[in-house]
Amino acid sequence: MSTFDFSAPVPEDALQGFKKYDNPLVDRYASTEMSYIWSPASKFSTWRKLWICLATAEKELGIAITDSQIREMEENVFNIDFAKAAEFESKFRHDVMGHVHAFGEVAPGAMPIIHLGATSCFIGDNTDCIQLREALVLIRRKLVKVLDTMRKFAEQYKDLPTLGFTHYQPAQLTTVGKRCTLWMQDLLLDLEKVDAEIASLPMRGVKGTTGTQASFMELFDGDGGKVKALNKRVVELMGFERAIPVSGQTYTRKIDYHILTLLSGVCQSAYKMCGDVRLLANLKEVEEPFAKSQIGSSAMAYKRNPMRSERVCSLSRYVMTLPQAAANTHASQWFERTLDDSAIRRIILPEAFLATDVVLNLLDNISDGMHVWPNVVRKHVMEELPFMSTEVILMECVKAGGDRQELHEAVRVHSMAAGAVVKGEGKPNDLMERLAADPLFAAVHDRLDSLIEPALFVGRAPEQVTEFLEEEVNPWLDKFANLLKVQNKDGVNV
Repeated sequence: MSTFDFSAPVPEDALQGFKKYDNPLVDRYASTEMSYIWSPASKFSTWRKLWICLATAEKELGIAITDSQIREMEENVFNIDFAKAAEFESKFRHDVMGHVHAFGEVAPGAMPIIHLGATSCFIGDNTDCIQLREALVLIRRKLVKVLDTMRKFAEQYKDLPTLGFTHYQPAQLTTVGKRCTLWMQDLLLDLEKVDAEIASLPMRGVKGTTGTQASFMELFDGDGGKVKALNKRVVELMGFERAIPVSGQTYTRKIDYHILTLLSGVCQSAYKMCGDVRLLANLKEVEEPFAKSQIGSSAMAYKRNPMRSERVCSLSRYVMTLPQAAANTHASQWFERTLDDSAIRRIILPEAFLATDVVLNLLDNISDGMHVWPNVVRKHVMEELPFMSTEVILMECVKAGGDRQELHEAVRVHSMAAGAVVKGEGKPNDLMERLAADPLFAAVHDRLDSLIEPALFVGRAPEQVTEFLEEEVNPWLDKFANLLKVQNKDGVNV
């Protein structure tokens, strides 16, 4: 019998380095590139860039700031002592002032003019806007890559007939490529929305403590024209087209809601696709990539579980919940602002993007290595096609002089009998054999096989694939063709 005390605490010297929670989105899943956008290095170096832009614009408009002060700031953008900033933050109980003083220590000549006239939200909110735009640009790149990969799959399988399903019951045939375009259409709609959001996303700009720009009016001795010019110039220096027209202390949190809704939309599309892939994997028609040494189950060694698709669905489900949190945050902002938005935004904004980044990486991987089993696909088609082909057979017999009502009744009787064999005895569908033995259908006995060729039952599916790719997908991919050649910091094409 074991004498080990399972309730004993972990010894102080054991498991060093592994006693702190790590976010799996960063440590396990997301790309280096997306992780960097939301990193302290990115955030706090952006703070310093904003202070430089503010000082530059103020100097241009007549404030007594020297070139050497600005140069000193520029030379220390990335010279951040995070421990020192934390020490100052602990002292002042204020994160922005902690970094103002840390910046001032390495740029002492500029210390008197750092953050001149600004409020904390000048730094915080404008940085948020910059991070949101950079993250959206990365999401756009990955959407483009996924669509390019899926385009190849749709083209390759545009002519392969497969069972269509409604209510997850066999319906008229479609093609494997046409089904792929349904997934692509969702993602293309997402790409259009993301692209529009990138183009229209504003900065907060230079607004002051309650959005009235009062501190800057004081700085410029009541010259409202200069205050307007300052706002415009800072926005230009940070590479934005515009600032939000009016604000309280913060930009409206409705912007966060709109962006998280976009990411939710991307993940809805991904979930739909991977849900279909999981069902197709069960049918053994289509499978996601499966590595040579991959283990599908620790117990059932034969299994090929669709683990990538399941991960997409799992993470997508999380992202799809986040717009509600953003909606509640926006709705609960009293008057010009309250601080109950801060903690939750530190969590939901980065995590929404990190999770969506993972989802798109997985979608591209799945699409690039998705394996189709044509013989299994055809087997399932041929199990159901005899029933679907009866209308064509009936019409051909009528054209040869048969009685439509008599033929219809014969088809009904034979179909019911064949269905009973399939469901009651577990045997193959023998409807064609029954029709071949019935003299009523003698007019088509010599060509029954040709009348149940699957390609005759897919309608315009192959043409629809070609038209969709040429008219809808290709123009967008041509627009962003340069993005398909870019590599991320992991050396992976994105």
